[in-house]
This record gives sequence, structure tokens and C-alpha cells, in this order.
Amino acid sequence: MADRRVERTSRHIGRRRPICREVRSTLRSAMRRTLLATVCLAASLLAGCDMLGIDSPEKIAAAREADGKAIGGACRHAGRAIEDCYALNKKADRAAVFAGWRDMNDYMRENKIEAVTPQLSGQVAKAGSGRSAE
Repeated sequence: MADRRVERTSRHIGRRRPICREVRSTLRSAMRRTLLATVCLAASLLAGCDMLGIDSPEKIAAAREADGKAIGGACRHAGRAIEDCYALNKKADRAAVFAGWRDMNDYMRENKIEAVTPQLSGQVAKAGSGRSAE
């Protein structure tokens, strides 16, 4: 077998040797496998960021706005004034609360829905009446 290689290489003087092609093809396939493994590893690591519970600022802002709209809509459905809604939900974004309140107001007018009277517990009712007296 060694004689064949010597014969093959001696015939191909000045050209690439067949042995180099075999080595090159082996290296190419190894590089492809390594590249594929690297790409798969990077993709799995990047996809795992959402699984860790790390939220982006845009995601947090969208959640706050959605919460504010839901609070505003619930306040309007309960027949509360927008000022009372602000007083009861101090941590909510006011612009989002107003947008939700306005959307629910339009919806209730279009569909002729009456407001549901809120039934507050004793502590919240006292706190609400104390604020309105000020």
C-alpha cells in the first residue's frame, strides 16, 4: 500500500497530491461539525435568556401599560370616577389608567352597559371617604 502512495505522488508532481485531498476533506467535515455545534450552542444559550425570567425594559413597560389599562377599565365598569381610580391605585401609570378608563367608557356607551356599583370593605370605604373630605 505504501508503494501505491509513492507511485501516486510521483505521477502528480507539480499538482496537488490525492493524499492532501483526503486530509482536506476530513478537515472540512470536522470544521463543519464544529461550526454546527457552535451555532447550536449559541442558539440554545440565547434562547434560554427568556427562561431565566430576565425581562427586557420594553417588556416591563408593556406589562405596566397593560396593567394600567386593565385597572382603568375596571374602575370605569365599577362606576368610579377617574380621580378615585388614581387614588386607589397610586402605583399604576396614570396615562395607562386613563386610556383604559376612556376605552371602557366608550365601550359601555356604545353597548348601553350600566355601571356595576362597587361594594368596598369597611377599611377601604373609610379611607376613600377620608380622602374625599380633605
